[in-house]
Amino acid sequence: MSGKVFKYGDNVNTDVIIPARYLNDASKENLRAHAMEDIDPNFAKEVREGDFVVGGFNFGSGSSREHAPLALKAAGVRAIIAKSFARIFYRNAVNIGLYIVESPEMADEINKNDILTVENGILTDVTTGKSYPLPAMDDFVARILERGGLMEAAKQ
Repeated sequence: MSGKVFKYGDNVNTDVIIPARYLNDASKENLRAHAMEDIDPNFAKEVREGDFVVGGFNFGSGSSREHAPLALKAAGVRAIIAKSFARIFYRNAVNIGLYIVESPEMADEINKNDILTVENGILTDVTTGKSYPLPAMDDFVARILERGGLMEAAKQ
């Protein structure tokens, strides 16, 4: 499976990922429809299942709302790659089963609209031909992600 890259800069906060004015309706459809709306008005129309978000430093800063990673997952985002993540966003993403990769190298080198694939622990930028080994992940976090999130992992 391959996906297109949507790329953003540093300090993309949770209010940009899903504006607070849309939090009265936490349905998947509503979160998807308004994801990234204030930073990228076309995101919800263009994103497809399996696409990637690439960000800079401190991705997901701001409030601790779980709605931010939920909105990206609802939109079909397969993974987020960033130079660094706000700690609470990182944990919320893991808890809902959204794969995230902290890699300054990948975040710098991967460009908007590039096409990425992931296979056997290798992320390949099909557009440039460059491949990146995915960083090792803590076993506990990996088990949560493999099961689709914390609640699913707890059920098992």
